[in-house]
Amino acid sequence: MSVRQPSDRPCCHRRAASACCRIAALAGAALCLSVALAEDPPLPPVPPAALPPPPPLVGAPDGQVPDVVVEAPEPRYVAPTRRDRIGRIWAPVLINDQGPFRLVLDTGASNSAVTAGVAAALGLPLTDDKQVMLRGVTGSRQVPTIPVDSIVVGDLELRSKRLPIVIDALGGAEGVLGTEGLQDKRIFIDFRHDKITIFRSHSERAPPGFVTIPIKIVNGLLLVADIRIGSLHAKAIIDTGGQGTLANLPMRDALSTRLRPEDLRADEVTGATLDVQRGDRIAMPPIRIGDLTIRGAHITVGDMFIFQHWKMTTEPALLIGMDVLGLLDTLIIDYKRHELQVLQRGASTPDWRQLGAR
Repeated sequence: MSVRQPSDRPCCHRRAASACCRIAALAGAALCLSVALAEDPPLPPVPPAALPPPPPLVGAPDGQVPDVVVEAPEPRYVAPTRRDRIGRIWAPVLINDQGPFRLVLDTGASNSAVTAGVAAALGLPLTDDKQVMLRGVTGSRQVPTIPVDSIVVGDLELRSKRLPIVIDALGGAEGVLGTEGLQDKRIFIDFRHDKITIFRSHSERAPPGFVTIPIKIVNGLLLVADIRIGSLHAKAIIDTGGQGTLANLPMRDALSTRLRPEDLRADEVTGATLDVQRGDRIAMPPIRIGDLTIRGAHITVGDMFIFQHWKMTTEPALLIGMDVLGLLDTLIIDYKRHELQVLQRGASTPDWRQLGAR
């Protein structure tokens, strides 16, 4: 099954395959998460007699059916992965006490960055002075920076920073919120209720019903989890700033005995620097991460620049993006505990007081 990105999303963005590559198998029957636990029995079907009758049509001439307009509020910050779109995690960030600006929470980026539109809103001109090297998934580029006095979201406060200017951010957001300052934080992300909260971690354990996934923090604040694909053991970067899940060439080589030439489809990935790299789109066997199993995932495999930058070119590795993470109901990232605490979609609604979300 192939799905296209909705028209209000740009065709290319950080760590995302462009619309022309038609990202496949986002959700539903083609891609799902399951837990290695006993499932509750299905509820019995509701008998037809118990269903209320349809309401009468009001205001329509005889024999005519009026137009019906169904409107649903678009999530402002946090949206789940659906059949027609990949999920997102945006944070409401105050910069120089202005905003909030919607920045992509990016666990794969060490520093924050903003678009030229944010610089204009802050009244800060763009100059060629003090440029920095911006590294994306597909390449690197020299970009201008702007000085800011403060960056604040929840309990995260950064002072006197220079922010690079990104050409494009995920899904039309206004920038990227990197991992700087998160080493003692706990991030609560509720895809169902469009909520994100960043606060200081008090080393809380996972609430009842949540699955705990141990992670390692490497190369700064990169989140790395152990995964298993059949008998193959590998590493996975948890990347909330990336749309599609990616794999390096050693992963393709390790799975070569399971792949046929007709299973490979040419694909392209366009990053924040607008560099384009080619890869192959493949269907993955089930991926086990902790007590979760990812089934039906389609990923892009290639010699991506970011794997070279992270020195992950000799052993099989994945970069798990929002196509998978957005299938969860709730995601908690606790940097202090070195844990992901996740609630599957369809599980019971968490107690906000118990979670400590504010």
